[in-house]
Amino acid sequence: MKTIIAPSVLAADFANLQRDVELINDSKADWFHIDIMDGMFVPNISFGLPVCAAIKKHAKKPMDVHLMIEQPDRYLEAFKKAGADMISVHAEACPHLHRTIQNIKELGLKAGVALNPHTSLDCLEFLLNDIDYVCIMSVNPGFGGQKFIPSTYDKVRKLKSMIDAAGADVLIQIDGGVDASNYDKLAEAGATVLVAGSYVFGAEDPKAAIEKIKID
Repeated sequence: MKTIIAPSVLAADFANLQRDVELINDSKADWFHIDIMDGMFVPNISFGLPVCAAIKKHAKKPMDVHLMIEQPDRYLEAFKKAGADMISVHAEACPHLHRTIQNIKELGLKAGVALNPHTSLDCLEFLLNDIDYVCIMSVNPGFGGQKFIPSTYDKVRKLKSMIDAAGADVLIQIDGGVDASNYDKLAEAGATVLVAGSYVFGAEDPKAAIEKIKID
């Protein structure tokens, strides 16, 4: 199964952000993964709209914006203007999740739902034919460089079965602790999009690290 590689800019060198964006442009990666944190939904603050717009000026690949924030509906249009091609929101942060997905779609963007490690897949039962991808958090959200949670494999398999049963066209994205030790197992379980931050930007040769986990 082919995989889409989406390096997480959260792990890039912010003092040399243009350089790292251009590195991804010249690599075999497919997307940019942009983690937006508000210090409320998760215990960390990353960056916001101005940095997202700055990345867009140099990015030659789609921008996948992952909103780890409370009340994300307030900012959907703003992130589209800042360059988002797709937006994922957390089910835990959206009391009216279907409406939020509709709002993203009405902006002409691809829509995703992100789930924390403890969150059941049940909340997706009536959404699978309305979304483009599911972001399975394989670490607790908020910080890069965390250890991969092994129960993720079973969660991916169950989600793949749900998608197949619904006849839906939904990508399965994995975010957190992805590296050369688990990328193949994740793909075998059904994952189609791999988010890798520390593994890529912490490597001596980031381009080679991307190639190592990309399945063509």
